[in-house]
Amino acid sequence: MLTHTAYGKSQVRLVQVRRRGDRDDLRDLSVAIRFEGDYDASYIEGDNRDVLPTDTMKNTVYALAARHPVQDPESFGIRLGQHFLERNPKLQRVTVDLVEQQWRRIEIEEREHGQAFMRRGPDTRTASVMAARDAVVVWAGVQDLLIMKTGHSAFSSFPRDEFTTLPETRDRLLATSMTATWRYADNDVPFSSTFRGVRDVLLRTFAEHDSESVQHTLYAMGQAVLDSLEIVTSITLVMPNKHHLPVDLTRFGLENRNEIFVATDEPYGRIEATLTR
Repeated sequence: MLTHTAYGKSQVRLVQVRRRGDRDDLRDLSVAIRFEGDYDASYIEGDNRDVLPTDTMKNTVYALAARHPVQDPESFGIRLGQHFLERNPKLQRVTVDLVEQQWRRIEIEEREHGQAFMRRGPDTRTASVMAARDAVVVWAGVQDLLIMKTGHSAFSSFPRDEFTTLPETRDRLLATSMTATWRYADNDVPFSSTFRGVRDVLLRTFAEHDSESVQHTLYAMGQAVLDSLEIVTSITLVMPNKHHLPVDLTRFGLENRNEIFVATDEPYGRIEATLTR
């Protein structure tokens, strides 16, 4: 028995340059489109009369960007979702996921160049739009944002058993590659400025919080966003712990005054939570 179907196009790469004299604007997006609807006949009977080709989905991304330049990923995702719903009667729900690679202008003698850029990162801006016949829901986010604090971070008073070797510490490095995703209450949002506002709150709280654990700081960051921006109804944070371990220098006759560390990639702790109003 066929219980669920979906199809679409992923990793549609879109780079748009808006030319304004000697100062260009650059957008760099990866788009994924996912159709859900009454398409069982194409699976069971091979009837493709209602199946929009995924190649057409790809072409639609480019055509709509050409007609209406991309202002931000959220509004572009809404435009794509509405376009597909209007033209495909068997379509019940379309999800558009967008990842924006962000570029910044190269500065020459403290002056921004109008047509030369360098990639920011590795963090990316993300958006997800779920458009159905009766509602449109928008999520925004940031992915793989590398952040570290070298003070005001502890981890102690945890349970110990015969397999516990981790020492307690009141002064450690806290580093993570954070992914945050938040949902908006409605779609009447200045998306780009709100994205910057959420990101700023997350970074400020991370920097200023006296941390007893990654969990403790994660909660403080999510709560600060909900307290600061009423348009955000929920936020999910994923913060893998990028461990930095003190190096034993005693074999060299040296003292490590909590200044020399080795960064490790694996294994790592993964801490996540969702906060909702």
